[in-house]
Parts: sequence; structure tokens; C-alpha cells
Amino acid sequence: MAILALVFAFVFAPLGIVFGVIARGQIARTREEGGSLALAGIVVGSVFTVLIILYFIVLFVLLGSAVDQINHIDFPTAT
Repeated sequence: MAILALVFAFVFAPLGIVFGVIARGQIARTREEGGSLALAGIVVGSVFTVLIILYFIVLFVLLGSAVDQINHIDFPTAT
């Protein structure tokens, strides 16, 4: 489960967080190895998730600004 957390942190970051949390709980119960892999999956997944969210926020702001600029262009009228 910890290995999946790290792999999914790069492929689909939110899923990496979920698998990391599940793996940490399982490791605490069973005293198995892989705690650092699970933690790395949580950290990398969290960082990538935040970066993806910030990317979409910037994208929507820039698109909104572009649309606003287009709406304020005065096109010449044919007379």
C-alpha cells in the first residue's frame, strides 16, 4: 500500500494522499515496513495537489482577464 501511495502521488496526486494515509494506519497496526514510503506518498501527493489547484486558479484568472479585455474592445462600426 505504501508503494502504491508513492506511485499514485506522481500519477494522480489526491489518490496518493489517500493511499498514504491508509498505508500509515495499516503500518501502525501491523508494525510492517514502509512508513517512510507512505509518508513520502502523502507529502509528494499533497505538494502536487496544491500545485495543480494553484495552476487552475491562475488559469481561470488569466482566462477571465482575457475575456474581460475582449469585452472592452471598441470595434469600429460600419457607417
